[in-house]
Amino acid sequence: MLPPGLHPLSDVGLPGHLLLVPDGPSTGRLVVWFHGAGGDARTSAPVLQDVATAHRALVLLPSSSASTWDLLTGRVGEDVAALDLALEHVLSLTAVSSCALAGFSDGGSYALSLGLANGDLAEAVLAFSPGFLAPPAVVGRPRCFVAHGTSDAVLPVDRCGRRVVRLLQQHDYPVVYEEFDGGHVVRPDLLHRSFAWWLDGAADG
Repeated sequence: MLPPGLHPLSDVGLPGHLLLVPDGPSTGRLVVWFHGAGGDARTSAPVLQDVATAHRALVLLPSSSASTWDLLTGRVGEDVAALDLALEHVLSLTAVSSCALAGFSDGGSYALSLGLANGDLAEAVLAFSPGFLAPPAVVGRPRCFVAHGTSDAVLPVDRCGRRVVRLLQQHDYPVVYEEFDGGHVVRPDLLHRSFAWWLDGAADG
């Protein structure tokens, strides 16, 4: 296994994808974090550092090939292929016992969409300020944690977060929904709460 720190996946031709390895022995916990539009893996890494350390979880940080993720532009292609390669590489390095897909903004929409389509891989989805969900297929029934700010001017809560949660509930997905006073941000306390809910059952729902 790689030493603690942030490691580019250059060995498999994905230098823009990063693997965050926390201190301590591996727990077999893996979260795949998808950045928002215009971001990349490296700008997302600081957001995940503390929560990865607290829960001793590996974090795979992909970077989209364009300004946002392929599915959000109406196609599934290069980003999904790169993700498959990255996951194969990570799974060759360590045994993974639990996996969640997570992300912010467009990354939250992507996590939800891929998570519902890959419930055999992802047991949970952690979506922060998502805009929508559009799974290309439905497999399994992952648990979902959604957080959205009531003052979000980028993806307004009423037509985004609340609508996403209603759709999940209509299709009987187990879901925890957290609204907070604030805008288009990832609140650190809710990020920690989502990890605790996923890994330790420390939240209702």
